[in-house]
Amino acid sequence: MTNSKVEYKKKIDFKKRRIRAFFLSIETKKKKKEKINSTSEELYQDGMVYIQMRLPVDNITKEFEDSLKDKIEHNIIKAKIREATKEDLNTLKNVYNRAWLTSNTPFRPISKSDLQKILDYEDTVFLIAKVYGFDAAFLLLDFEGENKEIAVIAALAVIPRFQRKGVGSILGMASWRYLKEHFPNVKEIRCEVYKDNKISYAFIKGIGFEEFDRKVYKKEDFEIEEK
Repeated sequence: MTNSKVEYKKKIDFKKRRIRAFFLSIETKKKKKEKINSTSEELYQDGMVYIQMRLPVDNITKEFEDSLKDKIEHNIIKAKIREATKEDLNTLKNVYNRAWLTSNTPFRPISKSDLQKILDYEDTVFLIAKVYGFDAAFLLLDFEGENKEIAVIAALAVIPRFQRKGVGSILGMASWRYLKEHFPNVKEIRCEVYKDNKISYAFIKGIGFEEFDRKVYKKEDFEIEEK
């Protein structure tokens, strides 16, 4: 592997680690000691199991798209989708912090500076859904592979008021349209879900994703040494 490829891989790995720390659990920094509660510490030591899910692009046939559109169109929820900018940092923070409080996923509040760092990364995209005049949900896309052939849904958050009302499906369809337009090399869409988050697992499986692996994350997987 050439030096340029090694450096690229290091850069991508660091980005993935940071996003994981922000969205999968509590981040612990080596240069800034943070207290974490005993439940989170126990999870760190024992390991947190995340189910790996994937949806090959070849499976997204016209029939598949029509079926998903039909589900969306029969739902009373109507949403407007936009790509987030730095002006949306407060919206992203509020949606995340409200959404995760009702999930069965290890949680830490997120800050505007956390979100700004993610927005600053190359090829990370937040899509926001506005429902009845409220910013109700967001989806975060990231990419893997030398040719960005794997799209990763790194986070999906819906505020409690709009959960289980089809907003996640609307964002899923919007993300697919976005990928077709901006990232035509994508061959597979992936995501991961905490093993105890049954609602999210059922939703992801219900829109066509299949389980292909499980990963156990431990404390070191969430530690970031700031430079």
